[in-house]
Amino acid sequence: MQSQPDKLRALLTEDQIIVMPCCFDPLSAKLIAQEGFPLTFMSGFAASAARLGMPDTGLMSYGEVIDQGRNICSAVNIPVIGDGDTGYGNALNVRRTVQGFAAAGFAAVMIEDQVAPKRCGHTAGKAVVGREEAFERIQAAVDARAEGSDILILARTDARHGHGLDEAIYRAQRFHEIGADILFVEAPRSEEEMRMICDQLPGPKMANLVEGGLTPYLPPAELQEIGFAIVAYPIALLSAAMQAMTTALQQFKTGVAAPEILMPFDEMKTRIGFDDYFEAEKKYARRLSQKD
Repeated sequence: MQSQPDKLRALLTEDQIIVMPCCFDPLSAKLIAQEGFPLTFMSGFAASAARLGMPDTGLMSYGEVIDQGRNICSAVNIPVIGDGDTGYGNALNVRRTVQGFAAAGFAAVMIEDQVAPKRCGHTAGKAVVGREEAFERIQAAVDARAEGSDILILARTDARHGHGLDEAIYRAQRFHEIGADILFVEAPRSEEEMRMICDQLPGPKMANLVEGGLTPYLPPAELQEIGFAIVAYPIALLSAAMQAMTTALQQFKTGVAAPEILMPFDEMKTRIGFDDYFEAEKKYARRLSQKD
C-alpha cells in the first residue's frame, strides 16, 4: 500500500495545481475526502478555534496538536499536511516535532520562522526569528526526515511582513537548499509578488488564500499559470461552518423548528459513517451465526 507521504510526492509530480481545502477535525477532513479532494491540511487557525475556541496565537500545545492530527489522519485515506508552527522550541524540539507528526500519520509537516508564540500569518503582531535560527529549524526538520521519519517538509517564512519580499525569498531559497520539499512564502501582497516568488524559487510552492486576508484571491487556474503547485484555503470550511451554525441558532431564536440550512438526516448519517458501520456489523454478525 502506498504511504501517505508517497501519495503526496506523486501529487506534486502532476501538472495540475492541487486545490487544498483545510480541515480542523476528523469530520471536516472526511467531508473533504468525500468530495474528491486529494489533499488536506490541518489548519492551525481552524484547529485552535475548533478545539480550544481560542485564536491561533500559539495557545495549542504540541500534545494537543498531535492528538488532533492523529484523529484527523486516522479518519481519512488522503494525505494530510500538519501545521507544526515554530517546532515548539529549539532545533531539538523541531526534530521531535517532525518525528511526532510522522508517527501521527501526517504526510508533511509545516515548520515556520516566526517568533514563538506564533501568530496567524494574516493578523497583526507577528515577527520572525533571525536567519540562522530559521535555518536551524529547517535543518533539524530535514535531519529528522533523514533519520527515518517518512514525511515531507513544508518550510514557511513570514519574513515578508517585517523585512520585505527579498528577505522572504532569500530565506525560502535557503530552506530549499537545506532540503525542504515544499516552500511557502506567507502573505505576498500582490500578483506581482506572487509571480516573483514562483519565478525566483525552485521546487513546489504553496499559495495560501485567506478570505479577507492580505494575499490576492486568485482562481486556481491563474495560480497554476503563475507557478504554484498547491493552493490552500485555511479557514473557508471553518468560516462556512460558523456561518451555518450562527444562522441556524438565529433561526431557532425566531421560533423556526428546523432551519432550512440543515443537511438532511439520511445524508448526515451516511457522511459520518453509519452506513459503513452497519454494513460491517452485518458482516461480523453473519460470521458469528455461521460459527454457531
